[in-house]
Amino acid sequence: MTKAVETKKVVVQTIADKFNAAASVVVVDYRGLNVAQLTELRKQLREAGVEFKVYKNSMTRRATEMHGLEAINEHFTGPNAIAFSNEDVVAPARIINDFAKKNEALEIKAGIIEGTVASAEDVKALAELPSREGLLSMLLSVLQAPMRNFAAITKAVADSKEEQGA
Repeated sequence: MTKAVETKKVVVQTIADKFNAAASVVVVDYRGLNVAQLTELRKQLREAGVEFKVYKNSMTRRATEMHGLEAINEHFTGPNAIAFSNEDVVAPARIINDFAKKNEALEIKAGIIEGTVASAEDVKALAELPSREGLLSMLLSVLQAPMRNFAAITKAVADSKEEQGA
């Protein structure tokens, strides 16, 4: 085999490994963004631990076929960039969705959420979810509510007994 074919196989395997390891993937069309905007987006993603790469569509299609994710291949047309997150499922969707609201040139095309191909609408819905910390605080609030209500009722009963005794 030629050296070019070997190099392409290595790149395809690298992309396939990234798809395999990723908790979530977001595919975007970045046409219309200038260099400063793209740099800002990359910076925000990097700070959240998200890798943002541009690969050839043909190589990306081959990599997705290795993992049975062919359903996303229809979105690999034109210039695409891919955001891979290995830890936080919501981070790439939230950052890209927020950035797309400010910069209309950025278009979310599709995504992969924990091994399942997702539409652009699904990715946007994921982006609207509260952060992990927000969800944990909501859960804590729900768990504390019965105790807080019990304490308030107990105090009200004690106060009323005190008023009756006085």
